[in-house]
Amino acid sequence: MNGILLALQFFTAIPVKKELPLGRKEVTAMYVALPFVGAVMGLAMYAVSVVMLDVVHASPLLTAVFVLLAGIVLTGGLHVDGWADTGDAFFSYRDRAKRLEILDDPRLGAFGTMALVLLIVVKIALFHEILLRGTGHLALFIVIPFLARAALNVYFTTVPLAKDKGIAHFFKDKMAGNVVVGCSLAASVMVLVAVGLLMNSLLFPVGLLAVLAVVLVVFRSWSLKHFGGVSGDLCGAFIEGTEALLWMTVLCFM
Repeated sequence: MNGILLALQFFTAIPVKKELPLGRKEVTAMYVALPFVGAVMGLAMYAVSVVMLDVVHASPLLTAVFVLLAGIVLTGGLHVDGWADTGDAFFSYRDRAKRLEILDDPRLGAFGTMALVLLIVVKIALFHEILLRGTGHLALFIVIPFLARAALNVYFTTVPLAKDKGIAHFFKDKMAGNVVVGCSLAASVMVLVAVGLLMNSLLFPVGLLAVLAVVLVVFRSWSLKHFGGVSGDLCGAFIEGTEALLWMTVLCFM
C-alpha cells in the first residue's frame, strides 16, 4: 500500500497528505506500482472522453483537447515539464555539463517551448484521430500509459545516473533494480498477451513490443551520448515520447 501511495505522491498531482517511509522496500514498491498508477490515469482519461462525447456531445477535436488536459492535470505537468527541459538542454548544442545545468534551470527557453508545443499538437492530433476512427477503447487507454511507465522502469534502472544528486539519484540508490525490472517485464508481457487476446490480434501486441524495444535502445544510447546517463527530466521526456509513439502504433494497427 505504501508503494502505491508513494507513486501517487511523487508521480501524480493526486494529494496524498501522509508522511510515508522512503526505505528500500517502499521505493522499490513505488516503482513496481508506477505502471498500475499510469493505468488508473489512463482510465480517468478514457472517462473524460466518454463524458465529452456522450454527455456533453462535444466534437472529437475538443474531446481530444480535454483528454490531453486530463493527463497533464493528473500528473501535475511533471512529465511535460521534463519533456520541455530536455528540449531546452538538448537543442542548446552545448557540452554535457552545460546541458545538465540547463536541465536544472526552472526557466523555460525557446527550444523547450517549441518542444512542448510540438508535443501538445501531436498528442491532440493523435487523440483526435483515435476518436474519429473509434479506436479509443478502454483497454488501450489503460495499456498505453501502463506500458510507457513499465518501459520507463527498465530505462531508469539500467542506465547510469547523469548526476550524483537530486531526487532521481536518491530513488535509484534506494530501489532494488532487479526486482523493479523483473516485475515490470513480467507485468508488461501479461498486459501484451491480454490486449492481443482482447483485440484478437497477434501483430498488434508484437508491434507495441517492437516499438518499446526500439525506444529503449535508442533513448538509452541517446541519453548516454548527450547527457551521460539518466535524470528525472529525461524520465519525464521518456514517458511523453513513448506514449506518443505507442498511440501512433495503435493507429497503424487498428
